[in-house]
Amino acid sequence: MSLKHIKKAPLKIKKMNLLRFGRDFKPEEQIILRDYLAIERTRLANERTLLSYIRSSLYLLLGGIAFFQLEIFPNFKYLAFVSLFFSALFLVIGIYRFTLLKKSLKRLYYLSESKEDGN
Repeated sequence: MSLKHIKKAPLKIKKMNLLRFGRDFKPEEQIILRDYLAIERTRLANERTLLSYIRSSLYLLLGGIAFFQLEIFPNFKYLAFVSLFFSALFLVIGIYRFTLLKKSLKRLYYLSESKEDGN
């Protein structure tokens, strides 16, 4: 068998969305009470996670302000800027993840409601 007879198959690469936090899940039937309560627990956990992102952001903000106040160590100004940058970054990531999961839960709930009405 020669190499001329071998067909080159295209290389299939599966795309991975690394920054995508949500999952695509579609219910096949109506939501029962157990599933509804699980959605509510997830919603509360989402709010708790947002609050922890905000808390971490505020701690970093306070740390950055404290590093600016240290006049004895002028090299800490760089650390203060890094702290303030990560404070803003944590806040943006927390809000982004919160809204993404909130939209996903809302879509899941409305999909199940439409299936329930259609039956």
